Amino acid sequence: MPFKSIVREFREMREGIGNISRRGVEGRHSHRRTKSHIAPERSSFSPSLPSSSSGWVHQGRWANLPPELLLDIIQRVEESETSWPARRDVVACASVCRSWREITKEVVKTPEQCGWLTFPISLKQPGPRDAPIQCFIKRERATSTYRLCLGLSPALSGDMSKLLLAARKVRRATSTDFVISLVADDFSRGSNTYVGKLRSNFLGTKFTIYDSQPPNDPVIQTNCRPHRRIHSKQVSPRVPAGNYNVATISYELNVLRTRGPRRMQCTMHSIPISAIQEGGTAPTPTEFTNCLEEQSSPLSVSKGKKPLVEVSSTSLSELPELVHCSRDPLVLKNKAPRWHEQLQCWCLNFKGRVTVASVKNFQLVAAAEPIQNISLAEQEKVILQFGKIGKDIFTMDYRYPLSAFQAFAICLSSFDTKPACE
Repeated sequence: MPFKSIVREFREMREGIGNISRRGVEGRHSHRRTKSHIAPERSSFSPSLPSSSSGWVHQGRWANLPPELLLDIIQRVEESETSWPARRDVVACASVCRSWREITKEVVKTPEQCGWLTFPISLKQPGPRDAPIQCFIKRERATSTYRLCLGLSPALSGDMSKLLLAARKVRRATSTDFVISLVADDFSRGSNTYVGKLRSNFLGTKFTIYDSQPPNDPVIQTNCRPHRRIHSKQVSPRVPAGNYNVATISYELNVLRTRGPRRMQCTMHSIPISAIQEGGTAPTPTEFTNCLEEQSSPLSVSKGKKPLVEVSSTSLSELPELVHCSRDPLVLKNKAPRWHEQLQCWCLNFKGRVTVASVKNFQLVAAAEPIQNISLAEQEKVILQFGKIGKDIFTMDYRYPLSAFQAFAICLSSFDTKPACE
């Protein structure tokens, strides 16, 4: 059969599967889906498709294609569809059946290797080394929601933009939480779309980034303690089990109330400094893992509240001090701006990606000691930049060794009120 005929039949089959899934799944859970979700949840979170879906998983000859032919088909589709929304065809290949999914996972490379975001796990993997991935953040003041989208800007991207992550700001008595999810309409921490959170202290000068799954590096994983209190009815294999401290962000106090940009420092506990050394690599997860501890101690029921399961006995305030790795962590600092005499303001070269002056604008570079053997060119390379381009519209460009999730969490810290730092 000619290759074009195979691709044509495959697309017809994919459209048929899409119609079935929309009638059977989205009809019941339409409020849990968004139009621009980067990839179907089922194909990325579940190690295997449930038996109840066997009616459309086994597609006759499509599920039993010779591996060599199947590999050639998926490789051609992957090479031809390099941007969204056309890249949905690659995701559709992984949704056909188990054999298609395994080969698709082998063919699709990480963002570090190809510079593309395909599956949800790509949001937890380091970005490309050569050029940054360009995104933008939309702030919705009425709902305290922040949407991270793939693209240059809303005006230039239009329908080509894809929702990557969403966050909701939750104010508490002594802190502020930014709950991060894969979708923009479900921020429940018991959902399989929950990926992590950002928590601030009372003054808004120190933030902690928590990941829903442990770091991929075994050396770092043994030192990261989970802490999460959840209702006992939520304990199931589909629930993200813990909040792992993967980074801390500190803003310098402005005691003298001098004018100028904020000074910040990010300590990435889950990324060793060796990642930016010559020949170094950053931890790269390949799938979402279930890290729920089997041992848990039920707490007594008080004041009519439902029983809780304590995943860790360590209090949350003590958690940052426990996260110390045998290897030096990567430390990022904001790049020092220069004073422009004609404009009478502090300036940074954002290469046209930032157009509005704001105290929130920043660029992060690596902060290294001489003994850590980091080249000067590597220290001057901008790893993350964030800035304003319009009312409630901001750009975010990140690169290796940060992931989209880590970069988004760092940028969210800039939205919190910091009266002591300005």
